[in-house]
Amino acid sequence: MSINRRMLMRGALACACCIKAQATLASDAPARGGAAAAHWSYEGDGNPEKWGELQSDFRMCQLGLEQTPIDLSNGIKGDVGSVDYDYKPLPLRIVNNGHTIQFNADPGSACVIGGARYELLQFHLHHPSEHLLAGKGFDLECHFVHKSGDGALAVTGVFIRPGAANAALKTFFEQMPARQGPEVRAGGTIDLAAILPKNGGYFRYMGSLTTPPCSEGLTWTVHKEPVEASVDQIRKFAALFPRNARPVQSRNRRFLIDAS
Repeated sequence: MSINRRMLMRGALACACCIKAQATLASDAPARGGAAAAHWSYEGDGNPEKWGELQSDFRMCQLGLEQTPIDLSNGIKGDVGSVDYDYKPLPLRIVNNGHTIQFNADPGSACVIGGARYELLQFHLHHPSEHLLAGKGFDLECHFVHKSGDGALAVTGVFIRPGAANAALKTFFEQMPARQGPEVRAGGTIDLAAILPKNGGYFRYMGSLTTPPCSEGLTWTVHKEPVEASVDQIRKFAALFPRNARPVQSRNRRFLIDAS
């Protein structure tokens, strides 16, 4: 069975209405303004199994049918178009938000999916990887979070395995704040394009944020080919966040497109 771009975009349009303004900072961003959000975490009373019970607007974490992450296996071969990156070297704006280390992007970098341009908002890391690749996990996973002009979100996932030191992420790993706090404008820049894998194969599906409120309607693109980081780089992040990965969720009746 194969699938084309029109079939996938039909599903994307149906889900786009799920994206609201309060979700625009995506994955691991802390709540801003209004009443304090319930404390969620990756262990203890606020662990992922409890997220949907912590407050009313987290219920999607428990009830949603298009939740992320998933095991990327047995996908349908299909043509969903290319994902093209227009990334530029950017100054290092970095924050420890208590759930991950996040890089905040200056305007001007973007990806293009199906002819739609999504501006890069931020990227952040998870240890271990949240997605599995045919049942296999990786040491780290990097999520690049993008937003289109009409408010839709698209996230790109890149696996990271032990190997050679990652030169593109060198300043990121060196400047990671050890404690939760406000954004730090550290010295140096990051060449975002150099972080991406060289091989163009990827999986595409409709999913959600991987942290509360677990909003659905996101276009997910997860690259098959991992990139490398040194054992020391991986250990440095793991020392700050021993586990900040949501468990794999059910795929349910979603299309998982294998765009090799």
